[in-house]
Amino acid sequence: MSHHFRAGRRSRLAGDDQRTAIRDDQPDRDRRRGTRAGLGRFFAYGDLRLVILRLIAEKPRHGYEIIKAIEEQVGGAYSPSPGVIYPTLTMLEEVGHVTVSTGQGAKKLHTITAAGRAHLDAYRPSVEALLARMQEVHRTHGRASAPQIVRAMENLKLALRLRLSRGPLSEEQINAVAAAIDGAATGVERT
Repeated sequence: MSHHFRAGRRSRLAGDDQRTAIRDDQPDRDRRRGTRAGLGRFFAYGDLRLVILRLIAEKPRHGYEIIKAIEEQVGGAYSPSPGVIYPTLTMLEEVGHVTVSTGQGAKKLHTITAAGRAHLDAYRPSVEALLARMQEVHRTHGRASAPQIVRAMENLKLALRLRLSRGPLSEEQINAVAAAIDGAATGVERT
């Protein structure tokens, strides 16, 4: 398989120098993941980096906090995946725009550097345009599905997948899982 390289998705290439390259042989899911139909690509190349850096400039943040902040700013119309956020945070650290310290447990706390602030200042018009676009999306598309509900649904799916991957369930475990899901469904119906 031949690989075409472009900006967008980072990967490691096997080779003598193990250099970091940009792959084009996979779909560009990072910009569409979590978007609602009709929104198309949410961020153009480099936009997400600026948004993340802007959020970190407001206050030091963990990766998960950044995901939640972006979801909230667009009213749940877009949710960046961890597979996009964490490599971007690594890249921002590598270029010296953020520093990383260990926070609670194993969580990494990202703090903007002077170089990161200078970079944001250099791209201020672009950042302001991005924030305005995010506010417009929030106003026009947001809150149809609250990000808290989307997150909870994804947590349930992940918990089920992880549990099922550990091996077969006993009859008692099957009944307990089904009862938990049925209880949640009943609770949702009552709201």
